[in-house]
Amino acid sequence: MRKTLILAALLAATPFAAAADELSYTFVEAGWTQVRINDNNLDDPKTNGAYLRGSYNIAKNVNVFGGYSRMSESFNLGYGARAKYTLDMPELGIGYHMNLSDRVDFTTDIAWVRVGTKEELSGFGAYDGSYKEHTNAGRITAGIRAKPSPRTEAWLKGGVIDGSRMDTEFVGTLGGQVKFNQTWGLVGEIQLFDDVSQYSVGVRASF
Repeated sequence: MRKTLILAALLAATPFAAAADELSYTFVEAGWTQVRINDNNLDDPKTNGAYLRGSYNIAKNVNVFGGYSRMSESFNLGYGARAKYTLDMPELGIGYHMNLSDRVDFTTDIAWVRVGTKEELSGFGAYDGSYKEHTNAGRITAGIRAKPSPRTEAWLKGGVIDGSRMDTEFVGTLGGQVKFNQTWGLVGEIQLFDDVSQYSVGVRASF
C-alpha cells in the first residue's frame, strides 16, 4: 500500500516538474531602469526611471509583447539655470520561439520602438521653454533563451535597429532571471546599441 501511494505521488508531481523546466512566454514585469550615453565630453550622462513590460503566448511558438519605460533627470547648471530631460520609450512587437533542446530555445522577434525626448529649460532667458522630439524605429533580433538550472534563466540576442532619425545600428541584449518559485522571479538585463546602454532590474510574474 505504501509503495502504491509513493508511486501515485510521483505520477501526480510529474506535470509540475515538467512545467518548472519550461520557459514561459507569458509574463508581466516591472522595475527600475537606467539609460546611459557613453560620451566622455559630457561625463557619460544618465537618466533613471521605471519600466513595465509583458508578453503573452498567443500560439504554441508565437508571442506578442509590449513595454514602456520612462526616465528623467534634472540638472542645476548654476546662476539660476536649470534643465530637466525626460526620455520615454514604448514598444510593441511579436516574437517566435522554437525548442532547440529541453532547456534551450531559439528566439527571434520584430518590434516597433518609439524614442521620445523632452527638454525643459528655465533660467536661460529667451531659450526657456519645453522642447520635444521623437523617433520611430524598427528592431529585429534573434538569439537564444536557456534554463541553466530549475531556478535560473538566461538570454542573449542580437540584431539591428533602424529609425526615421537614426542610422542602422547593431543592438544586443543580455539578461537573466533567478526564480523564487514557479511564478515569481528577479530579472536583470542590459541592452546596448550605438553609444547607449540601458540597464534594468525588476520583478517578473510568469504564468
